[in-house]
Amino acid sequence: MTSDRPRATLTAGTTIIPVGGSVTLTCSVQSSDGWKYEWFRGTQRTAEVHIRDQQNRDIRVSQGGIYSCRGTRGNPVYYTDSSDDVTIEITFSNKVVVKQQPNWPQIFRGETITLTCEVQEGGETTEWEYEWRGPRTPTQWTHNNDVTFRVSESSSGDYMCKSRRRDDSYSSTEWSEAFTLSGSTDKPKAKLRADNTAVPVGGSVTLTCSVNPSSSSGWKYYWYRDEKSSEALTTQDAVFHSNGQISVSQEGLYRCRGGRGNPVYYTEDSQSVRIRKTDSFFTRTRSTNQSSAMNHMIKDEAQHSRHASTLQGDACVYESIKDHDDTHNDDSVLYAQVSHDRAKTKKDNNDSLLYTQVYYNKAKPKRHKGKPAPAETK
Repeated sequence: MTSDRPRATLTAGTTIIPVGGSVTLTCSVQSSDGWKYEWFRGTQRTAEVHIRDQQNRDIRVSQGGIYSCRGTRGNPVYYTDSSDDVTIEITFSNKVVVKQQPNWPQIFRGETITLTCEVQEGGETTEWEYEWRGPRTPTQWTHNNDVTFRVSESSSGDYMCKSRRRDDSYSSTEWSEAFTLSGSTDKPKAKLRADNTAVPVGGSVTLTCSVNPSSSSGWKYYWYRDEKSSEALTTQDAVFHSNGQISVSQEGLYRCRGGRGNPVYYTEDSQSVRIRKTDSFFTRTRSTNQSSAMNHMIKDEAQHSRHASTLQGDACVYESIKDHDDTHNDDSVLYAQVSHDRAKTKKDNNDSLLYTQVYYNKAKPKRHKGKPAPAETK
């Protein structure tokens, strides 16, 4: 007869079973006969309890939990030591998937993303908790179904999750399929293109900003004028068209950059493009009287300038401005004479002078074919 108390042994056909399935548990005591068996089930949250009317060597269970057994025999009853614990888990049929937000096709190093573990419900509302596997995820069960982190080289890899019911820690889903994150690309640089770098008088030029590679998406564009300015342009500074395109009419050194996400992740600034205004040789002058506004009527007398070339090579252009509303004074005309004097710039034709003479005459001027315009005031 030995003084050492024997120890029961518990074995299970499998420790993970599907919902609605069951598993056979077997309890045994080595090298002796006449034993009956007591079975116990507990959880991490509850104490171990006796499973009633289960005295057989083999039992079938369909509930997850921590199981153990011991042998009994004789009167008074003799007990063996309890077996080691065996954990049985139930797997739900719900499919679990990992999703990325924002769902951009390409992620850049430094961006902040969120991975979400989604359980496809089977028609009933269940409170779940979640477990993750991955380089940047918690290793314990949590009530949060998402993890948020800033992408770096160390965050690249495979991510998986599974869920279990909060009221039954031994019933869970299977692991999701692996979600692969490869966000290790360096920060992109914005590209700025201008359809013209010279603003025409009274007009504007169009600027276009873009981010390469073209596979990236979700960008909004921010515009800046002058190198030291950190304030983005507003609708007071430019006309905003489709996302990534504006029109500007002011001179300056322009640049742009892209931004997306929350918090906003910015690209590097684009190269700068200098926009200038074009020079104008002619400026219409508007004159008003006390009664009405002037309506400009242009009479180009360029043909007369060719007949006036005999006088020191001058070329003259006339512009008349007539009051549209002045029906009683039809003969009120404002004349502007613009003279191009080549004779005074014999050394360098590129520096030829431009003269203007403006005078007001109530009487219609007499124009004689072939005669030059009145002499200019010097």
